[in-house]
Amino acid sequence: MHKFFLIVKELEEQIVNHNLKEGDKLPSIRVLANQYHVSKSTVIRALHDLEQRHIVYSVDKSGYYLVKSGIIANEEEQGMIDFATSSPDPNIFPYLDFQHCVNKAIDTYKQDLFTYGTPQGLPSLLHIMQKQLANYQVFTNVRNLFVVSGIQQALSILTALPFPNGKRKILIEQPSYHLFIEHLITYGVPVAGIKRTSRGIDFEELEEIFKTEDIKFFYTMPRFHNPLGCSYSAEEKKKIVALAHKYDVYIVEDDYLADMEQDTKADPLYAYDDKTHVIYLKSYSKIIFPGLRIGIAVIPDSLLTAFTQYKRIQDIDSSMLSQGALEIYLKSSMFDRHKLKIKSYYEQRSRLLHAALEQQLIQNGNLFSFDVGVKSSLHTYIRLIEDVPANEVIRRLKKKSLWIEPIDKHYLPSFPKDNLLKLNVSRVRLNGIEDGVHLLIDEIRQLMTASFSKSP
Repeated sequence: MHKFFLIVKELEEQIVNHNLKEGDKLPSIRVLANQYHVSKSTVIRALHDLEQRHIVYSVDKSGYYLVKSGIIANEEEQGMIDFATSSPDPNIFPYLDFQHCVNKAIDTYKQDLFTYGTPQGLPSLLHIMQKQLANYQVFTNVRNLFVVSGIQQALSILTALPFPNGKRKILIEQPSYHLFIEHLITYGVPVAGIKRTSRGIDFEELEEIFKTEDIKFFYTMPRFHNPLGCSYSAEEKKKIVALAHKYDVYIVEDDYLADMEQDTKADPLYAYDDKTHVIYLKSYSKIIFPGLRIGIAVIPDSLLTAFTQYKRIQDIDSSMLSQGALEIYLKSSMFDRHKLKIKSYYEQRSRLLHAALEQQLIQNGNLFSFDVGVKSSLHTYIRLIEDVPANEVIRRLKKKSLWIEPIDKHYLPSFPKDNLLKLNVSRVRLNGIEDGVHLLIDEIRQLMTASFSKSP
């Protein structure tokens, strides 16, 4: 890693982790230069970067000081521990960098803002996305790429349009992405579920469903599944693609956390296909911010005409301003720098959460189960014993300012629900993770004791 990026990254981590607080003076330029074995000009460049983004401010002949962060201060004042929120932490997102890109996009594409674009997307952005996708082992032609207004729009279009296999039913993992489930239920789309755990899915059941039911496509999150946090192995991915070809079932691969992957050998399902049966979707909402509403869809040749038509009818084109700003952001070093920072940020929180859960598992293994092999950048889960209902744990913890999201909405209404608690690290304070896990386990213990005392 370039020393400039390293200095910026580590100073930001100290700020986010509260090692540096509002008004604190940063180490001097000379101290930082000695610490990182770099020139003073490199340190000055790093501090100037932080100053431009209003993270620090300089005082003439005194040094650099930390600017107040209203969001962090507000959460601390409330004393809340948030394991529920899955949206990204606003403290670490590149508002000022992206503001620059938006302003640049207005100047660069001012004529395009007064005309409609194409359903496929801004041509120059598509070429950049094509190159970027190759880094994830997704090699495709530009003609197969579509900019979409978030992954939700791509799923909506794919659900509505007719597929060459002539089938109608959607198969989804259980649990799965709650907004897609809500979409399917709201529009009365025929849907079936297949159980997924940290150990994967039952391939005999998957083949039986593919063979006997009218499955149009199978929607899956092979990498960092939401809400389980687990990933398929390479062998499992190959089996899924092979079954899709055997029974003419399309696969819709939601690779929403591709940018968080630490394992360079973890390829998507798309890498094991011949570009005929896997539809690849990637979002920018987790790596940049949700309000951007930009995603990318890789569509097979057999669906290009229908997808273009449905996309044009739905919104003519995705926001030209957002597309232009994203193009500028991806072309610059801003994106790579931010990706390094946010991967490190989430990995640190994930490690702390897993370490705290593993320690509690040693001491309280009779209260819950936790798969220590599940390593995720954003979320994981624990399985409670049946005598301790998850929703009651959530209700009681809310009174103690610890927030956990119910997992019920991640299941189809008719599908049996597991007694799980989903834990996100997206917004939880670093110094609240261990305390939150202790509070969670104490509440589970109290509920179990109360349940046993009522037993005859």
